Amino acid sequence: MSDVELSKNFDPHSMETMLYQEWEAEGCFAPTGIGDAYCIVIPPPNVTGSLHMGHAFQDTIMDALIRYHRMRGRNTLWQAGTDHAGIATQNVVERTLRKQGVMKHRDDLGREKLLEHIWEWKEKHGGIIIEQLKKLGASCDWSRLRFTMDEGYTKCVQSVFVDLYKKGLIYQPFFYVSSLVN
Repeated sequence: MSDVELSKNFDPHSMETMLYQEWEAEGCFAPTGIGDAYCIVIPPPNVTGSLHMGHAFQDTIMDALIRYHRMRGRNTLWQAGTDHAGIATQNVVERTLRKQGVMKHRDDLGREKLLEHIWEWKEKHGGIIIEQLKKLGASCDWSRLRFTMDEGYTKCVQSVFVDLYKKGLIYQPFFYVSSLVN
């Protein structure tokens, strides 16, 4: 890290931002490939809004565990991501659009236009959530950031459920598993 000269008045915001950017640039949060693997996946917060105290509490505990194992030389990964929260996000976006006078009912926009607004919401609020986590000092490997609607992610989840179904470990298939198995 670079030498930092302290000013007469300490500005924690600029100092924390600068240090965090340096840690990211130096790859301090990436797995090392050395030592036993240790991984935690953040229960992905919904993009329906922003983080709350419950997120801060659970993420602080996870961060302490990740940093502890990282300092002990383990190959650590703290996987971050956000969740689409399907219907809940749609409801929030529709409510917002009604307040803005953009629509009275979802049918006013049509499916494609509504989806555009939902994806815009996801980009904005997903970004806010990630920035909030960074402001908390979360030591996630941001190069691996995931969203629950990412193509690779959904294919992996479907593959696992199909595999569990074929092994007889799921006694009642989800509504689409049967079509995926055939």
